Amino acid sequence: MSEGIEGIPQTAEQETKGTKEEKEARAAQEAAGVEQTGVSGHAPRTEHADTHFENPLRDPRDRRLPRIAGPSGLVIFGVTGDLSRKKLMPAVYDLANRGLLPPGFSLVGFARRDWEDQDFAQVVHDAVREHARTPFREEVWQQLAEGMRFIPGDFDDDTAFKQLRSAVEELDASRGTSGNYAFYLSVPPKFFPKVVQQLKKHKLASAPEGSWRRAVIEKPFGHDLRSAEELNAIVHDVFDPEQVFRIDHYLGKETVQNLLALRFANQMFEPIWNRSYVDHVQITMAEDIGIGGRAGYYDGIGAARDVIQNHLLQLMALTAMEEPAAFDAASLLTEKLKVLKAVRLPQELGQGTVRGQYAAGWQGGTKVRGYLEEDGIDPSSTTDTYAAVRLQVDNRRWAGVPFYLRTGKRLGRRVTEIAVVFQRAPHSPFDSSATEELGSNAIVIRVQPDEGMTVRFGSKVPGTSMEIRDVTMDFAYGESFTESSPEAYERLILDVLLGDANLFPRHQEVEESWKILDPIEQYWATHGRPAQYASGSWGPEEADEMLARDGRSWRRP
Repeated sequence: MSEGIEGIPQTAEQETKGTKEEKEARAAQEAAGVEQTGVSGHAPRTEHADTHFENPLRDPRDRRLPRIAGPSGLVIFGVTGDLSRKKLMPAVYDLANRGLLPPGFSLVGFARRDWEDQDFAQVVHDAVREHARTPFREEVWQQLAEGMRFIPGDFDDDTAFKQLRSAVEELDASRGTSGNYAFYLSVPPKFFPKVVQQLKKHKLASAPEGSWRRAVIEKPFGHDLRSAEELNAIVHDVFDPEQVFRIDHYLGKETVQNLLALRFANQMFEPIWNRSYVDHVQITMAEDIGIGGRAGYYDGIGAARDVIQNHLLQLMALTAMEEPAAFDAASLLTEKLKVLKAVRLPQELGQGTVRGQYAAGWQGGTKVRGYLEEDGIDPSSTTDTYAAVRLQVDNRRWAGVPFYLRTGKRLGRRVTEIAVVFQRAPHSPFDSSATEELGSNAIVIRVQPDEGMTVRFGSKVPGTSMEIRDVTMDFAYGESFTESSPEAYERLILDVLLGDANLFPRHQEVEESWKILDPIEQYWATHGRPAQYASGSWGPEEADEMLARDGRSWRRP
């Protein structure tokens, strides 16, 4: 075979020339957000609509270019709710504005509203204007709006699901979504089974060959172990486990992901991240608001089920786990499960757990009502708005190190942090009066609102006397990087479209978490009422006493 230009065989050279114009035309159409159309006028299915869309021009070693989702669409059930309006729709716009969504990306809303497509587009427009993180750009909005559809109906309405299927097929043809769809269940948990069963009945859950379908499910995933197992069985009857993405928005936060980088990319932390140096760990998620208008959802659920079972146990698993073999979903699952399976509850649940309810008080200069006085709350309710537990991890790394988890509403300020508190120096050559203001060394990972990390250590006070006092060294995302952190839902929605499950708890983790919390909830159900604490405080006195019995005290964030 004779050689052509630069050593390319002539036949290959001819093929290259023959297909160049075709490729350029196809690339131009894809950039415009449409597929090639055949004689019939319908877009043919992309021959290789692979789960992982690859940019042929991208060098895998180039970290400057972010991952971009391939042809796809998102269907949101319960699209009229607060979560959708304040988080999901703005996140979709922000992703599009940053160039991370394909040109033909489509957004379908499903809810009980008598809306037309243009009404839905206006609602999304208003939500984006009010809540989006990035500046509003008309050209980005217009491109998104062309792919928006709205389906009115109930979850029992077969006609509505037939319309949904028709809309999906129409968007395949007009927008080139290649049959790739994620179904986001932004609905109360009681509707999860009905929605997934309807998706199966109307053949929306099964993807055409070469395409994918995925389900995104919000917490709470069940209200105890039994209900979680039943729900898992129903969902996995429709979607394979790899197709189910359980959202825990805390895992989408930059600071939580940075916890893994902090531990495993730096040699200075990991050698002391164990029982030989760590005295205890405190994980706090505090809110300064009450239940607002969520009485119907919150009463009967409570702080422990709402936050500890998912957010805090996930943060604990990431803090305590061993180094994974790789940064992929399977490896992370393996190591997090080891931690959750090794968790040991206090022998005396009355001594090692505390629940509380906020009472009336002053917060932010305003007089606020107590939980039992809130609209829609039964005055005899025993639902906890504060929960604190002491857990142990029975393995070689953490034996004897307590993990204190606490969460609550109407506390002193809104903050989420992980504090790794170290043991005091075994011997101090300084006079005790010189170290009166010296506390324990600590590494504090601030998840929100001021994302970053603080290291606390002792330093000599300037002067002629030897006086040692705590000082802090701060790292803040906002100061160290020129780019602001994306909102958690941006990262998670993009990961769903990419099929990247690293930041999503698997069903095994959900069930193990319920195994930890269920005995605590069962104990509380038969032992008295929640302790009262004043709004604006840091929780009930019983929580302070729980740590005082161990010779420790809560950090004041």
